[in-house]
Amino acid sequence: MMRREPPGRDQPSLGRARVAASILDADLGNLAHAVKRAEREGADRIHLDVMDGHFVPNLTFGAKTIKALRRRTRIPFDAHLMIANPGRYIEEFLEAGCDSVTIHVEIEEPIEPTLQAIRAAGRAAGLCVKPKTPLTALEPYRPLLDIVMVMTVEPGFGGQSFMTDVARAKLLQARDYLSHKLHGGEIHVDGGVNRETAELVGGLGVDILVVGSALWLKGRDMAREVRLIRALADEGYQYGLNKGVPPIPRDRMVTFATLRRPGARRLREEVEAAGIPVLLFRSREDPAEMDDEIRRWDLLVPASAEKVARERFGRRARSLAKAESESGIAGAAGAAPASAPSAS
Repeated sequence: MMRREPPGRDQPSLGRARVAASILDADLGNLAHAVKRAEREGADRIHLDVMDGHFVPNLTFGAKTIKALRRRTRIPFDAHLMIANPGRYIEEFLEAGCDSVTIHVEIEEPIEPTLQAIRAAGRAAGLCVKPKTPLTALEPYRPLLDIVMVMTVEPGFGGQSFMTDVARAKLLQARDYLSHKLHGGEIHVDGGVNRETAELVGGLGVDILVVGSALWLKGRDMAREVRLIRALADEGYQYGLNKGVPPIPRDRMVTFATLRRPGARRLREEVEAAGIPVLLFRSREDPAEMDDEIRRWDLLVPASAEKVARERFGRRARSLAKAESESGIAGAAGAAPASAPSAS
């Protein structure tokens, strides 16, 4: 099992917003260097714009290139397929190592089978809308979506101007199409995102900011740009949507319940089945030498999902804790009674 850092040790707090570095404006002759540089400079993900020259009037790279790049880094890959027939090639992109794949709702082939294939492979599935496409086009596919991507430029070329009217009309509303996701649903914005627009999109609830040309300007400090864009997006969220309260860091985990191992495993399975990730750690309050089957275990969930976890599973956790207490096993072992979330 994983071990937590000792209390008091500083932990990284990266905030809520994430930057996906688009390599479309990097040196396409040396993409391996571009990917390694983006990772080194602090980008959270790599955004891969795949274009076929048909769906959009430009041609970039394909699954073979992505597979080669995958060997160079462990940073997550978000593939954005701006191609006319993604269903024909989806297995290649999954095999190449894409962590998420987003296709366009405007394509003319069936969409549902491709989304199902992405999810069956354990990857995040997304749909993207062009600036002139209404969000209602996503409605038939709502249950299959992990990602909604909103284009704030016309797809096909980098370096275009950000469409503020599109952002205001769509970004906040896009969250409605992920209401089925208790945790992990993401709104992406792609097109013209930079230090001038980051605060606006952050204030509209965006999770992932796709940043391209702003990172690759000659002489620009990429690491500083990534930090600045993230900070501005989080500030926009704080004052635009969160009543002045800083956003919960996306990676922060909190203790949801403390149970003995059988109950902890059972509850973890139930919570994870609902889409909320859970980590198990040995409770610090029990002696280190205590048998793992008898000692208590802390169940940790993302802080951003704590409220919904307590609403959905708080009663179940209390029931398991009560059963353990009544069994008398924990007391016989010299451990304190198991604990569970207080009533919400």
